[in-house]
Amino acid sequence: MRLFAIKALGLGVLAASLASAANFSFQGSLTRDDEVQLFTFSVGSTSTVTLRTWSYAGGVNAAGTTIARGGFDPILALFNSSGLLVGQNDDGNSNVPADPATGETFDTYLQSSLTPGTYTVSVMQFDNFASGQTLSGGFVNTGNPTFTSVFGCSNGRFCDVDSTNRTAAWAFDVLGVDTATVPPSGVPEPATVSMMIAGLGILVLFGKRRYAAARR
Repeated sequence: MRLFAIKALGLGVLAASLASAANFSFQGSLTRDDEVQLFTFSVGSTSTVTLRTWSYAGGVNAAGTTIARGGFDPILALFNSSGLLVGQNDDGNSNVPADPATGETFDTYLQSSLTPGTYTVSVMQFDNFASGQTLSGGFVNTGNPTFTSVFGCSNGRFCDVDSTNRTAAWAFDVLGVDTATVPPSGVPEPATVSMMIAGLGILVLFGKRRYAAARR
């Protein structure tokens, strides 16, 4: 799985750690139809939060990046801190543009008024819906890596219901939250990796100085 995240408005990593309502944009791709990409986000006060995908029809995301059309038909499912399903969305209808090639409004738009807390949202391929009312219940097509082949497109993967070939790409915005991250199993942002490497370098240097001082 490939993914990267950008905090809209171009704030740095340190600023992103501060609690203030902001928008976050993520991009990446799945490796199989039944794969599910998770994100966590937090709100410090009761807030209207918008979750929105861009990959089916394309467009310009909250970070100002132009997203190409052609990604798979996405679903979003939102869970609270207890893992209970808050809401699930398949199509955005009038809230998202139609794909210029298929004419379908298959990107998602899920808006909820949320109380303070930490939430998890999943991005997955239609029709891999959440199985039941909890995150621990999993998703209905888990273990079926090419389940969209039943829709009949020629490449047999990431097909939409119109039998149209799609790609594995997704693009996703989290709007109006304090923080938004990929869980530890995900791939960190390049800026985060650089900070980690720099931090390790400082620790190594400090350790060497302490070792040299102890030998004097």
